[in-house]
Amino acid sequence: MHIAVAGNIGSGKTTLTKMLASHYGWTPKFESVDFNPYLSDFYEDMERWSFNLQIYFLNKRFKDVVEISRADDVIIQDRTIYEDARIFAPNLHDMGLMSTRDFENYRDLFDLMMSLVGNPDLLIYLKSSVPNLVSQIQKRGREYEKGIRIDYLTGLNDKYDKWIESYEGNLLVIDADNVKFGNRPEDFAKVTDLIDSKMYGLF
Repeated sequence: MHIAVAGNIGSGKTTLTKMLASHYGWTPKFESVDFNPYLSDFYEDMERWSFNLQIYFLNKRFKDVVEISRADDVIIQDRTIYEDARIFAPNLHDMGLMSTRDFENYRDLFDLMMSLVGNPDLLIYLKSSVPNLVSQIQKRGREYEKGIRIDYLTGLNDKYDKWIESYEGNLLVIDADNVKFGNRPEDFAKVTDLIDSKMYGLF
């Protein structure tokens, strides 16, 4: 079984992935961020490194999806392959930070990959406002994230909303501004109750 956690930068995906993996005994699959060879360069010069970064993520994420499809246990994944192609790459293209030639090449590769895999059994989307995202990003203090632009986060949020509106799989939306699952046990309990209801028909 494949559970996926989606959301903008700083929405709490990794925190929730860890907590749910521990709570349910699921196997976590985390996003490759700290060891990404392009990320620091990308935040310094987005236009130069956007295509390289997105291809790196797409490659890693597709490998993850293939591994998950072959696994016997329940896997919970921190960020999905869909977000790369439906959110991040289009946002870079719209901002003029990825050329149309590169974007079309990237999109064709994604479409080919997605012809080989299916949707997760449950998608959990952490919906968050830009001010909340900025606050969370500042709290964790990653050096390479200090250069993230507000218009970049805003564009991502807009695309997340549009993507989720049209998503056709099993979906659970969590209000990450108000449901502080990382700090309040009662809020985490709300999340697990919702997951139980979605997956097992409880409550």
